[in-house]
Amino acid sequence: MIYPSIDKLLTVVDSKYKLVHVISERSKEMMINEHYQMKPESYVSKKEIGRSLEELEKGLIKIKE
Repeated sequence: MIYPSIDKLLTVVDSKYKLVHVISERSKEMMINEHYQMKPESYVSKKEIGRSLEELEKGLIKIKE
């Protein structure tokens, strides 16, 4: 099961397509720069995609329109 839930994330982002785009960009950035916005031990997920989903849920990623 994915954490956080897709239902919670769609309250932050208005479409699934935008969600996929934002998360893919952030996870690539995490892999290249190894820059995390939270302490690595505070993430539930071990992979960058899950970690970027957690950052979006916590409001650490700002989406420009």
